[in-house]
Amino acid sequence: MKILGLCGSLRSGSLNAAVLRSAAELTLPPRELAVDPGLDRLPFFDADVEQTALPGVVAELRAAVGAADALLIVTPEYAHGTSGVLKNALEWLVGGGEVAAKPVGLASASPAITGGDRARAWLAETLAAMDARVIPRELRIPQATLRIAGGRVTDEPTLAALAGLLDDLAHAVAEAREDSDSLAS
Repeated sequence: MKILGLCGSLRSGSLNAAVLRSAAELTLPPRELAVDPGLDRLPFFDADVEQTALPGVVAELRAAVGAADALLIVTPEYAHGTSGVLKNALEWLVGGGEVAAKPVGLASASPAITGGDRARAWLAETLAAMDARVIPRELRIPQATLRIAGGRVTDEPTLAALAGLLDDLAHAVAEAREDSDSLAS
């Protein structure tokens, strides 16, 4: 099972990137979690460019999303929503359809007590409009600076919750495969 991790933060000391690194460390064979190299490489979305000359980096992102069995998206919260870089990536993915019916797990880490709730809610709504299968379990990490150190999640209950999110994502992939097999037969 291949999971692609997307991080909505570009900050060098990103709490959300730390969550993805920790998720990758918790992922054991036969599962695999590859972290996208960075959404900052994508140009600003332009529907005219999408229709006439799709940039190579966008085609690479679409191919990576299409090849993944599931997505794990970790988002910061800015101004009650997700980051511009993550929104831009989703805009490039809308037209390709690679996210449709794909299981997606959501997480957010924030120094605030809300833990990024509004960003995850915005993201879930956007992904639903893209026909993604957002799994019910989400990971909310409030006061994340108390739970993350040295670029990794250090809090045991948070690590257990992250492992649970990954397990639920794996179950969603299995269900999606069963649904696909039953439709094919």
